[in-house]
Amino acid sequence: MMIDAHQHFWRIARGDYGWLTPALGPIHRDFGPDDLKPLIDKHGITQTILVQAAPTVAETIFMLDIAAKTPFVAGVVGWIDFTAPDAPDVIARLARDPLLVGLRPMIHDIADDDWMLRADLAPALHAMTAHGLVFDALVRPQHLPRLARFVTRYPDLAVVIDHGAKPDIRNGAFDAWRKLTAPLSAYPHVMCKMSGLVTEAAANWTPADVLPYCAELLALFGPERLLFGSDWPVVNLAGGYDVWRDVAMTAVSGLSAADRAAVLGGNASRLYLSKRGRR
Repeated sequence: MMIDAHQHFWRIARGDYGWLTPALGPIHRDFGPDDLKPLIDKHGITQTILVQAAPTVAETIFMLDIAAKTPFVAGVVGWIDFTAPDAPDVIARLARDPLLVGLRPMIHDIADDDWMLRADLAPALHAMTAHGLVFDALVRPQHLPRLARFVTRYPDLAVVIDHGAKPDIRNGAFDAWRKLTAPLSAYPHVMCKMSGLVTEAAANWTPADVLPYCAELLALFGPERLLFGSDWPVVNLAGGYDVWRDVAMTAVSGLSAADRAAVLGGNASRLYLSKRGRR
């Protein structure tokens, strides 16, 4: 089983993708299952995890509707207002759909770097744990010390770091990123996605720019806690699905067959699907 643990669909006319402007050229159009299927078929990927791209419950419902009609979408990572008084009730309602496997606040767009440590998030986070949902941490390196405190505070909440915490590859900030990332790898309930790295590199990036970050993620989290994701269609800004898939396959080429299978699908199944009784 091979799973792409991080991809998106969107329909621009829905109107809640504030970040998705015409300046983003190649991805400023609608993307749906028919666009992705030829790509995953080419690479032998049988399932995907569909991840939110707008900070609205309406988009979560939109994605769940797509997932219900799309056999290859195995789960949805949605969004809710974590600080709303009724957040636990909203989570309970959405979690009735077994296709909901996680939730993701768009932390990298929140001005307050300490947002995740707010006390009023606790009811929502406890509700996530109760319903077997994964917390996708969309963070940048400056958030990692806060995330370390967060995962200590919620030891029963499964957490996955999206995009390797978006290292500043274009400016060569490897050492600083590694120093901040390493402490998170000590927590067994924290996993990480090998995804979204090429869009953090310079426009003329080469595999040699990105592979050291992949290797470090493997060294820190091990093949049992690292997940492949494409970040499609955002990856179209930096070479596209095929190019990134080739880099990722190079990154795992030295692993045993069992460890490669874990990174390329087994870990995503264990993290997202087994917790919802869907493996």
